[in-house]
Amino acid sequence: MNSFEVIGGKKLKGEIVPQGAKNEALQIISAVLLTPQKVTITNIPDILDVNLLIELLGELNVKIERPQRDTCIFQADDVNVDYLRSDAYKQKSGRLRGSVMLAGPMLARFKKAYIPKPGGDKIGRRRLDTHIIGFEKLGASFNYSGDGFFELQAPNLKGAYLMLDEPSVTGTANIIMAAVMAEGTTTIYNAACEPYIQQLCKMLNRMGAKITGIGSNLLNIEGVQALGGTEHRMLPDMIEIGSFIGLAAMTQSDITIKNAGIEHLGIIPEKFKQLGIQMNFKGDDIHVPAQDIYEIQTFLDGGVLTIYDHPWPGFTPDLLSIVLVVATQAKGSVLIHQKMFESRLFFVDKLIDMGAQIILCDPHRAAVIGLGRGQNLRGIQMSSPDIRAGVSLLIAALSADGKSVIQNIEQIDRGYQYIDKRLQALGADIKRV
Repeated sequence: MNSFEVIGGKKLKGEIVPQGAKNEALQIISAVLLTPQKVTITNIPDILDVNLLIELLGELNVKIERPQRDTCIFQADDVNVDYLRSDAYKQKSGRLRGSVMLAGPMLARFKKAYIPKPGGDKIGRRRLDTHIIGFEKLGASFNYSGDGFFELQAPNLKGAYLMLDEPSVTGTANIIMAAVMAEGTTTIYNAACEPYIQQLCKMLNRMGAKITGIGSNLLNIEGVQALGGTEHRMLPDMIEIGSFIGLAAMTQSDITIKNAGIEHLGIIPEKFKQLGIQMNFKGDDIHVPAQDIYEIQTFLDGGVLTIYDHPWPGFTPDLLSIVLVVATQAKGSVLIHQKMFESRLFFVDKLIDMGAQIILCDPHRAAVIGLGRGQNLRGIQMSSPDIRAGVSLLIAALSADGKSVIQNIEQIDRGYQYIDKRLQALGADIKRV
């Protein structure tokens, strides 16, 4: 098992280009199963989760050309549906939360699908109810076999009115992909409307789907009989962009994030501004200048700032770990409220060991009292519990005095491509051992 050795306290400088969006990639790559024609996808992040999904498609007998690491040409004209019931699929898909995204397109085109129990990060319960209920309302029958698989059959999907119990991004995407080839019209209310969903809908429309309401929480989908090929380019990864903003602030560094897709970032820059972080926007680039001190804002009545996650266009839960770490060296206090996952804040014990002043109020809330550079964090040995906490700990280590060792970095590699090499290019003292 690899580790990162980090010597902290170095100021970084330079330019960095964000990878393609991980969460978008898992949906877009799954959608290639909807057509026997070629689909070309570019700006694919070269990370473990995405590469594992591409491997799964290959084992389903999808033809894959990879002329460059960030480009794939898929053709699903001879899919081996029976592979989905194999032990090999069960073992590999169980490691990957994103494998659930294969169900929608498989139901739409091949009338059956198998969903493994969710894999991925250990950040709390990750239920599949929204997916399963949505498929059932479209006419699919559902059976849990007891061996770790949900089995779905759908000889004749029909459009329906769906009021989702939660605006799940993966649930919305899965239902959209099932509905595009269902008979009649499907209406999805309380749909997720993240940029990832907008990107998926736009791609499907280019393939011949008929989806309206894109960008809102009310989608209408008129089913079609077949879809064709297309080309698609991933957005820059908004979570990585937020991570780099936090990195610059914590390490007092001068960093420019190139080609950041600013129009798709929503309120992410505003939340970092609330922590006192300065940013300059130049075209589609974000320049974060070196700052000695950044001060957390208060509410207008003087109350302590609360930052919480919320469905788009609210603040993404994937950046709360980053915000929490950045707040440890700010001037002032903030309450971090992680609503969606009850285990995502448990990594703060490592930050406390590094010298941060944090009170874990309960599984969902942490109060951070900023040190205001009064004392630096100190390097320790620690382990990465999930993707976002892992990068948060890496940012803390890069700002800390002395040497840190971060174990279980496979979690970080699942979401951030070549992160050690890219940080080395900015002047970071980090090595993989």
